[in-house]
Amino acid sequence: MPYQPQYSITPALLSLVEQIAALRERIEGASVALAWIPNLQKDTRIRNGHASTAIEGNPLTLEQVRALEEGRELVASDERSQREVLNYFAGLRFIEKNAHVKRIGHEHLFELHRLLADTVMDQGRAGAYRTIGVQVGKHLPPPAADISPLMFELLEWWNGESRRLSPVLSSAILHYRFEDIHPFADGNGRTGRALALWDLYRRGFDAHYLFSIDEYYWEDRPAYYAALSQVREDGEDLTQWLEYSARGLHETLGRVWLRLQKFQASATAKITLTPRQEHLLGLLRDHGSLAPAEIWEHLNVSRQGAMNIITPLLEAGLIEKRGTQKTGRYYLVQP
Repeated sequence: MPYQPQYSITPALLSLVEQIAALRERIEGASVALAWIPNLQKDTRIRNGHASTAIEGNPLTLEQVRALEEGRELVASDERSQREVLNYFAGLRFIEKNAHVKRIGHEHLFELHRLLADTVMDQGRAGAYRTIGVQVGKHLPPPAADISPLMFELLEWWNGESRRLSPVLSSAILHYRFEDIHPFADGNGRTGRALALWDLYRRGFDAHYLFSIDEYYWEDRPAYYAALSQVREDGEDLTQWLEYSARGLHETLGRVWLRLQKFQASATAKITLTPRQEHLLGLLRDHGSLAPAEIWEHLNVSRQGAMNIITPLLEAGLIEKRGTQKTGRYYLVQP
């Protein structure tokens, strides 16, 4: 018998789902023909990798995670922290590759978990359901003997009944129920969030892989954990969790829309961004502003080389310089 989630569609939840659908449609329409989408996808993968591992305590910064994704060596971090991030990138590649798989089975979950948890588990075995009892805070997940049948029920629901729901709801329900069962000895948080993302991909909700809701969870981890715990306090009623997740997805899509708008001038100015120009725009977004010397250092170019990168962006209205000739700094032009 498939899993049967309990929840109510409140006016607040319905309004959020409608707002998310409208915002998603605008994003999909605006992004479909932009040549720099691959770089935006890369940036989203980096943000996902940073946020989801940081929730579990990984100490690497966003820039360090970016360096790992780009194949650069980190000398000031431990091997396990790096492995956790690299594993997460492998997991993301797996769900992107399998975005259109029609039926998910236990073997898919085992492979995803193996990729995410390989060599970084404190207990248990990567790619296999746990054989021990565990406790997560105050929560006692089901005993090991119940895991396989409970996961079979959840997979039956995911492959069938869930498709009748908005992906906004189905991804959140899948996320919670997986965490509640806690089927693996370790690595369940990263795996559950990856499954929720996979559901959005399978449903075509994030066709360009531009969304990173894990950042929303990471920015206020106590609220994230409290929202998960609230379901159990409410007798397995998912309503408040669905509202929380929908607010997070709405916030995430709002950020993506702003990022798209920041680059929109490139189309009207008919500028084709080079990889280094895209990199500079990303640096300005992350740092807020940069002095000329900082730009030369980040891009590893000469003073004249930096100006060759900067000048077209100034002319296109994508960036601006504020301050004097000596103390001026470059900023993204706000939409």
